[in-house]
Amino acid sequence: MANHKSAIKRARQSEVSRLHNKYYSKTARNAVRLLRETTEKAAAADLLPKVVTMLDKLAKQNVIHKNKASNLKSSLSLHVNSL
Repeated sequence: MANHKSAIKRARQSEVSRLHNKYYSKTARNAVRLLRETTEKAAAADLLPKVVTMLDKLAKQNVIHKNKASNLKSSLSLHVNSL
């Protein structure tokens, strides 16, 4: 356990940050899963910009790595274009 006042505060902040990151990354994973399961081109084309925006925001906040976001966006775009 942390002994210093600053370390105790940092532990609290880390826990809040962890829960925040967990929520938003899970939300993005669900959106990616929904987009991959979509078989209609029009619905997928409407959903793609929203998912791409979510991934960009997560990468900007360092929740996921920027290359992972780029790889996901690329594969999702290929999926939508192949429908």
